[in-house]
Amino acid sequence: MTADIAAGLQAGMVGLGVGILLGLCARLGDFCTLGALETALIGQDFRRFHIWSLALGVAILSTHLADAWGMIDIGRSLHHAIAWNPVASIAGGLLFGYGMAMAGNCGFGALVRAGDGDIRSVLIVVVLGIATYATLAGPLAPLRVFVFPQTEQDGRSGIAEAFSTLTGLDPVWPAAALGLALIAAGLRHPQVRHSTRTIICAIGVGLSVVLAFVGTTLVAGRGMDAVSVEGPSYTAPVGRTILYLMTATGTLPSFSVGLVLGTLAGAVAGSLWRRSFRWEACDDPRELGRQLGGAIMMGIGGVIAMGCTIGQGLTGTAVLAWSGPVTLMAIAAGAWVGLQRLLLPEDV
Repeated sequence: MTADIAAGLQAGMVGLGVGILLGLCARLGDFCTLGALETALIGQDFRRFHIWSLALGVAILSTHLADAWGMIDIGRSLHHAIAWNPVASIAGGLLFGYGMAMAGNCGFGALVRAGDGDIRSVLIVVVLGIATYATLAGPLAPLRVFVFPQTEQDGRSGIAEAFSTLTGLDPVWPAAALGLALIAAGLRHPQVRHSTRTIICAIGVGLSVVLAFVGTTLVAGRGMDAVSVEGPSYTAPVGRTILYLMTATGTLPSFSVGLVLGTLAGAVAGSLWRRSFRWEACDDPRELGRQLGGAIMMGIGGVIAMGCTIGQGLTGTAVLAWSGPVTLMAIAAGAWVGLQRLLLPEDV
């Protein structure tokens, strides 16, 4: 047990560092998934889309280079270790995306906003975490397992491997080509290309994935079976953090706990740096009800899809698992429906 606690603490420190980096970069670099979708679909402003592209390209390139150099084994990640269920990715992604629009942010975005003093976001994070665990291990778990079963698999079966089979090239080459193409696409936007802060922060978001994998791989490599090799995600980890804060004496620390707390700390630091921290509350009970309902949908959808905008959209796509881009596109589609619903007149 002592060794497990030590491993959990080490993994928690890795998560803390990665979380601080993510929270700080998101707050200073304007990295936001719903914000990117909203400004693009409604305002025809694609700057945040290009920031996302840059971050994703860095994540794909750095993760596969680290894998090729033997620093990590992405085959040990949850995205490759569990057989892909397309129905779960699409259904969970759609539900998560619609809930994200209703809540006004995803789990990661809510944590970043909470670090800016937004009390509504604190409530969204708490409700998201409760809904997550109710679906993951609570009363909704048997139904989830029955409708969306998960089976383990040996070996990788992702996008890079499919291209490798077709072309005979090592998987690192199509991954590198895709990563560089996304980086180039991100830098095409003049407001991104000419902003040093934006570029640095987008790179920081992208590197957070490989840093998480390298850190957890090092801890797990010391023979500590209590630690999983994982990247950033904000669905199940939020629930695990709430559980840990309530039952720390009976629950091991983990990468997830460090990640969530670190993200909040990084967001607070970024807000203080920008001098934008201020307490905000919700004056409209109807709006708050809609946001909390959205948080519940995100918690359920995120567990079904095995990840969120970060867990699947960034991390899952970084390891080029099929679930990553499919879930991300489903989230975008669900968010688009939700945003259109919010644009309707109140009496409709």
